[in-house]
Amino acid sequence: MKSNINIEKILEKVPDYQQFYDTDELNEQSFRLAREYPELVEIKEIGHSKMGKPIYCLKIGNGDKTALAYGTPHPNEPIGSMMLDALCNILVWDPELLQELGFTWYIIKSSDIDGLDRNKGWLKGPYTITNYQRNFFRPAFYQQVEWSFPVQYKKYQFDQPVPETRCIMELMERIRPDFIYSLHNSGFGGAYWYITDGDPELFSSLQEAAKKQRIPLNLGEPETPYGERFADAVFQMTGFRDRYDYLEQNLPDHNAEDVVNGGSCSFEYARRYNPDVRMLVSEVPYFSNPLVSDTSLSDVKRKDAQIEGYQIYLEDLDVLKLIDKELGDLFSADNQFFMAAKERMEMSEAVRANLHAIENSDQYDVAATKSQLFDNVNTMKFYSNLSLVLFRRACEEELEQNLFREQADKIRKAKEKAEIRETENLAWMEQSIDYDVIPIRNLVKVQLESGLLYAQYIKQIQH
Repeated sequence: MKSNINIEKILEKVPDYQQFYDTDELNEQSFRLAREYPELVEIKEIGHSKMGKPIYCLKIGNGDKTALAYGTPHPNEPIGSMMLDALCNILVWDPELLQELGFTWYIIKSSDIDGLDRNKGWLKGPYTITNYQRNFFRPAFYQQVEWSFPVQYKKYQFDQPVPETRCIMELMERIRPDFIYSLHNSGFGGAYWYITDGDPELFSSLQEAAKKQRIPLNLGEPETPYGERFADAVFQMTGFRDRYDYLEQNLPDHNAEDVVNGGSCSFEYARRYNPDVRMLVSEVPYFSNPLVSDTSLSDVKRKDAQIEGYQIYLEDLDVLKLIDKELGDLFSADNQFFMAAKERMEMSEAVRANLHAIENSDQYDVAATKSQLFDNVNTMKFYSNLSLVLFRRACEEELEQNLFREQADKIRKAKEKAEIRETENLAWMEQSIDYDVIPIRNLVKVQLESGLLYAQYIKQIQH
């Protein structure tokens, strides 16, 4: 892929971030840039969050093509917000780069600002699994920016986008983007990408971007078992329809429309206005272990490893269901933590769909690689524990209200039971999982280089 861009020189300009910015700090940086470079930067309020807080979008450049980049589509994923902060500065510091890329950039540093505020407890560190998880928040599917775009497919319909999603919908309708960069990241694992299209040279360059920052590729179990693999850790962009069809195929005793929740993703919605739009997602983790990229064989069958992993996940959900059943219907209707925890309890059917696919396929009757084994046991425990965290935080939020003593006592006891299991899981992870904490600057560099590589690719194929 021919390029007039000196990516290494650009990456040197990424600040050595030591902490993640909160919403106020992101806004301060945006307004400062607009004041210092009024001829290059426009900043506009494009709407409001669920709690009525303003959401801002920066416009930089005046290229022939349009790029939409937005951070925190999931509010526990602020790496992209830091990358967008760096990108905004680099674009105005380097007008030649801005011209060479040929895009008009629309940048929303944080799309779920309410959710980001609910993650404040870990944003400034210490960066440990325990501190991250104990202060974790991520809304239910139908409350997420990324997964509440309207959709109508087969027997399912969803048309209740959250206010933050509406902001992006209206922007998409107006600018009809050629390139969408939705800034996600993972909690634990290695680097991987979702991308609309590409070629072997691009895929290799993405992989190299992670390796340069000493971040292993995620070569264990794929996050979406129905996604097409382009190359190691590089997958074709998937969406709601792919997930629906997968559930329909693997839940013979259930209707897919009764199991899915929420809407479509930004990529699917944007195609209404530009059928040729391209999208990139660059997933990088806070915590990692070299085993996530170890493809040597273990002495465990892949099928057995996967079944064990899903059983670990279901065990935590079953514990939570029992606690919730004893508690009864005591949570407020607007308790975001409980909405998220409740949805995860109901996700057990989707987990069983994965088990059904595994048990009825010969492709899993092989030795698991060490990366697959690590994913199925260690990474699965990392993610299963978050359901308990959300439930415990739901109880804490409820206890801040004026409750009758009997209600408060019940919720307090439920909180204690969930917290016991949560604490046991955290102790096991801290003792059993040897993990590295990846510097924020390295994570930002991977997402920045990935975005620049795909922007160049889009420019070249459109010419």
